[in-house]
Amino acid sequence: MTGWDASAEAWISVQGERGDFGRQHVLDAPMLARVAAHAPARVIDVGCGEGRLCRMLAARGIDTTGIDPAAALIDQARRLHPDGDYQVAAAETMAVADGGFDMAVCYLSLIDMPDLDAALARIIAAIRPGGHLLIANLTAFNTAAVHLGWVKPATGEPHFPIDHYLEERPRRTSWQGIDIINHHRPLKRYMQALLGRGLLLAHFDEPPATGGPADKRDRYNRVPNFHIMDWRKPA
Repeated sequence: MTGWDASAEAWISVQGERGDFGRQHVLDAPMLARVAAHAPARVIDVGCGEGRLCRMLAARGIDTTGIDPAAALIDQARRLHPDGDYQVAAAETMAVADGGFDMAVCYLSLIDMPDLDAALARIIAAIRPGGHLLIANLTAFNTAAVHLGWVKPATGEPHFPIDHYLEERPRRTSWQGIDIINHHRPLKRYMQALLGRGLLLAHFDEPPATGGPADKRDRYNRVPNFHIMDWRKPA
């Protein structure tokens, strides 16, 4: 059995309270900096998982709503944040007020959404005019990897092979007891979908790892896993 509900227990264990390496040492600081730059009053976290980002934003005085299709993860979010607003729903069909949020965040969740266009339609509708869509996503060369990460040959340098980069497709991926389906899409697929809906790119980054064990940080920075995009919805 694959999927987020079946993998929820393993995911919660891997993330803990502080998050995994990529969240702690790569993405959290620049993502929170973008939130701070816009000072939103209301944020919707689409694909919120166990609610970690919602808790971080709530601690900063931001009114948050977390949406996730995995009931087991939403249950954990509610346990850890009883005062939070968490809803079991897929991005493609979520029932939230149009224009009700200053910012929508997709923190490593777009790759989990089977219907990107339907998901973006609902997400963008939820943002008020002049608001922002903040995205952290796996790089497309990462989701196009032939293997999960580096290959270490018997001789020679480790390498990171990719293939079929332009072919949009679901991919099963498993690690540390987590067994899920991600969706590989080339970068142009995301860019064309967001530009096609009239959004304006305000910020783009491929942040380096800045903490954690030195060997892991250095290995990560050879082939970064993530990019960040901040899009503005025209007023």
